[in-house]
Amino acid sequence: MKPTVYIETTVISYLSARPSRDLIIAAHQQITHEWWNTALPNFEPFISPVVLEEISRGDTNAISLRLESVSAFPVLEVLPEVRDLAESYFSAMEIPEKARADSYHLSLASWHGMDFMISWNCSHIVSGRVRKIIEQINSMRGIRTPIICTPEELMEV
Repeated sequence: MKPTVYIETTVISYLSARPSRDLIIAAHQQITHEWWNTALPNFEPFISPVVLEEISRGDTNAISLRLESVSAFPVLEVLPEVRDLAESYFSAMEIPEKARADSYHLSLASWHGMDFMISWNCSHIVSGRVRKIIEQINSMRGIRTPIICTPEELMEV
């Protein structure tokens, strides 16, 4: 059985975006393409309604590319337990209201028992501070925490 991976919105956005002039973002885009083509086949990928909502915003052509890239992926359900966990994360993480969806990405990956969660959001998801908070809350609730990382950190399995 392949390890499971929850793919957060930023990864899908970098996959379908026009090449950036910003060197760091361009590097992330290149790594995302490499990960998608070489590492993704080694995983069982999942997304969520939150991802679908976020990738459905913006330019019509970009929306089509993003939706097409994940069309075959199973969609995790937002259960009441996921909502409760997300609210616990949100309160503990002390992030802005506009980033509330990030707590949902984390709770979906945790509640549904994902092995990994990948993201390029290094402020509210792939951060040592956030990982510590999520691990503490999950430990108190008896929930296993997925490995939260960037695609670059998950090039090999």
